Amino acid sequence: MFTPKVFEDFRGYYMESYSKRTMNEFGINAVFVQDNHLLSLKKYTIRGIHFQNAPRAQAKLLRCTKGKILDIAVDLRKKSPTYKEYVSIELDAEKKQQIFIPKGFGHVCMSLVDDTEVQYKVDELYYPEFDRAIAWNDPDIGINWGNITPIVSQKDKDAPLLKDSDVNF
Repeated sequence: MFTPKVFEDFRGYYMESYSKRTMNEFGINAVFVQDNHLLSLKKYTIRGIHFQNAPRAQAKLLRCTKGKILDIAVDLRKKSPTYKEYVSIELDAEKKQQIFIPKGFGHVCMSLVDDTEVQYKVDELYYPEFDRAIAWNDPDIGINWGNITPIVSQKDKDAPLLKDSDVNF
């Protein structure tokens, strides 16, 4: 996670939301090819755990541009010492922080307030035939969602557990 330099004054602010130079300083050499923008109208909307299988896996550079989210990256690399572990962070529009999610990780986010927007870059185009999801509440991953009533799409309700998926990392 990192926060871009923000220059604020009485008019508002200016920031570089993406800089290849800055990414390289963080050891990120991804070449982004697509921007995505999502809106969650209601608090506790959960999207994910999403990823694209290899050879069309995607790395993501993500930020919350309106509202607040709980953002989670899950290690899906079977030979990784952190396989099935996850990191979570709250991102909001005010702090302007960003998270880089490498290839081999699933991604899930939950809106923490109504009318939340997220924008992210990916380094591989969208290919429906490689698009995958894992159940957002998979007990083997064990994300602690707290005591909420989530809003989840039918696609995410129908997503398989990790043990039943064809993840190929």
